[in-house]
Amino acid sequence: LRQVMCSGEALPGSVVRRFKQQLPGSALHNLYGPTEAAVDVTAWNCAGPLAQTPDNTPIGKPIANTRLYILDAQQQPVPHGVVGELYIGGVQVARGYLNRPELNAERFLDDPFSEQPNARMYRTGDVARYLPDGNIEYLGRNDDQVKIRGLRIELGEIQARLTQIDGVQEAAVLAREDVPGDKRLVAYYTGVRLEVDVLRSHLLEHLPDYMVPAVFMHLDTLPLSPNGKLDRKALPAPDQATLTTREYEAPVGDVEILLARLWAELLNVERVGRHDHFFELGGHSLLAVSLIGRLRQEGMEADVRSLFEHPTLAGYAAITERMEIVL
Repeated sequence: LRQVMCSGEALPGSVVRRFKQQLPGSALHNLYGPTEAAVDVTAWNCAGPLAQTPDNTPIGKPIANTRLYILDAQQQPVPHGVVGELYIGGVQVARGYLNRPELNAERFLDDPFSEQPNARMYRTGDVARYLPDGNIEYLGRNDDQVKIRGLRIELGEIQARLTQIDGVQEAAVLAREDVPGDKRLVAYYTGVRLEVDVLRSHLLEHLPDYMVPAVFMHLDTLPLSPNGKLDRKALPAPDQATLTTREYEAPVGDVEILLARLWAELLNVERVGRHDHFFELGGHSLLAVSLIGRLRQEGMEADVRSLFEHPTLAGYAAITERMEIVL
């Protein structure tokens, strides 16, 4: 066996590493492309040292006679590293769908970037970005895009960042509304069970705070449909048993006592201990902003970023006291 071509589904880095270990003499290639553009239009050679295998396998660069564009909502090219929607141009773009004029108008568009007369491009609905070396990283579907409290969130980008954490093998992120009116991000991951603070800190280095999940659930495996794809409907709802439980310890000092009272009011919980975690108790970015406002009414200076970086009561109280001393 000399060459293996993968296509049709995102290729996790964990699968590539397993392939290299079990078939060291064979080459693995990751291909990408939809039926509307004669199937595969990009290629990536997964060669390289095992330790340098990326967690989110790139889809590579366009093959011959193909052009790929990553565009924003106004169908303008995005800079390298910025997430956009993937469009395909070139000779292999299909004429359209049979007897589907409305869908054709949505998906098969004039190609403004081509010098060829009557050139067209296909709007894939896939989300991607350019890596520094010019290769393309696939990040999921644009119907994975959700809105929470008015902010647009790319679930695929959160998943990609999660799989970059040492010990995480595979990841999935959902926007769940298990309690009416309380939509929040829930992350599922396989591999080594990690502390929530480790996961949250890594994501905060790369993502805005509103894209950091409120709940992280460790699973032995992600549920799959009969055809081997992720079954999102089978991902379990978080409950008290799955959340991190922290032994109660009473708040110490005026700042901790004040914070505990404010947290209890904002989060609608009976009591808050000094090791309790703001986001594990149901907090989110909007409530974090409300907390800052309440603290300022009490004459104290605080900021949202510190809460995401130090989300336990004792940790946030220590940072808040430090800010007061500096001021």
